[in-house]
Amino acid sequence: MHIWVDADACPTVIKDILFRASDRWETPLTLVANQMLRTPPSPRIRAIQVPRGFDVADAYIVERLQPGDLLITGDIPLAAQALEKGAFAIHPRGERYSADTIQERLAVRDMLDALRGTGVDTGGPPAMAASDRKAFGNTLDTLLARHARPR
Repeated sequence: MHIWVDADACPTVIKDILFRASDRWETPLTLVANQMLRTPPSPRIRAIQVPRGFDVADAYIVERLQPGDLLITGDIPLAAQALEKGAFAIHPRGERYSADTIQERLAVRDMLDALRGTGVDTGGPPAMAASDRKAFGNTLDTLLARHARPR
């Protein structure tokens, strides 16, 4: 299993959890963003800077995702592409995307986009809370315990 992170919008606290998990599970971790990222020194952790542009980071990740890999993203269409490739996907707030729920999530996203297009203020996500960090850590640990193979 390789962990991929759509890192442009990934909260720092979630990256920190992922850095620790990568070391603990001896699992490779790659953060992909259109800006420079700092990572701790580790032979398993790397950051890739892609050019700026619409969905450039997403395309980079999708091209390299393998069945059984894990993607961390808040981008619902990207999560849907990961699931189609046989990868796992987790939202930074701890929700595990699944084939059973992704179509509904895409429909809600499209509806909110349409509302915003008409000028309706749909608001943004709330700030990350301790409960979100805990939910993410629990979901990540559960998935890694079932699917990661420590070296």
